[in-house]
Amino acid sequence: MAKERIGIVVSDTYADITEAMLTVAKTHAEFLGVEVKEVFHVPGSYDMPLAIKKMIKRPDIDGIVTLGAVIEGDTDHDNIVAQNAARKITDLSVEFEKPVSLGISGPKMNRMDAMRRIDKMAKGAVEACVKMLRRLK
Repeated sequence: MAKERIGIVVSDTYADITEAMLTVAKTHAEFLGVEVKEVFHVPGSYDMPLAIKKMIKRPDIDGIVTLGAVIEGDTDHDNIVAQNAARKITDLSVEFEKPVSLGISGPKMNRMDAMRRIDKMAKGAVEACVKMLRRLK
């Protein structure tokens, strides 16, 4: 059986958190026997859909993992970012018939919440993508 090939789109906003998520995700992908073909950095979670769309069209990428953190501020901005990113990520997955997992923690969390979720979110995003790939075969 051919090894699954994934891409990872990671937000540079809160890079201390997202880089830790990326490290966990790569390690977990290797553990699951999955090849990471490309890591694409974007400024923030809201910016992910364009990178996902370019990557999802590649024949050498079977699925995509997203990694990001949306931390609550003084306004409702975190909700807007998280909801719009999640909606478009889902739309792209359905449109191109390839799994795109949601590894964006938030909204309504603080920095400490995001730090506590690094492992769970990164591993969960990789697992969701890989499980869908294996079930869609």
